[in-house]
Amino acid sequence: MKLLTTIFIIICLSLLGIIFMSVLQPQHLYGIEYNVRVINGFTNNSSLPLVIWCSSGDGGDMGGRALQEGDDFSWSLKTNLWGSTNFLCTMKWDAARKRFDAFSVGRDSRRCYDPFRKCSWLVKEDGFYFSNDEVNWKKDFSWF
Repeated sequence: MKLLTTIFIIICLSLLGIIFMSVLQPQHLYGIEYNVRVINGFTNNSSLPLVIWCSSGDGGDMGGRALQEGDDFSWSLKTNLWGSTNFLCTMKWDAARKRFDAFSVGRDSRRCYDPFRKCSWLVKEDGFYFSNDEVNWKKDFSWF
């Protein structure tokens, strides 16, 4: 009888945990898809590409790309059950080098959610600009 009661309590607590997660953070539970795009926004740098190398926190290496002026690198992702989805990119341009989270579920699940589930980055000489609609850009951080 004690075993059945213990199993019942464990099942109830598990169900409450799932309900709690689905109410507070449904995007973590259901695997919402997002699109990430990194754009070379430099001007007059045709001879020197922006080099980008990205990988996911789950160990997926997406390899490197050399982006000429106006080129972009984009991918789609789905958030995982644990809410730990993360994509880290290393950017290199001339002597400048910067590592940044191109997507971090804790930071981006809300700001990229509406209306298109899009996280876009415009990389320029003075820093990294973020947009979720590619119309309104806001500088998030500088190279240094």
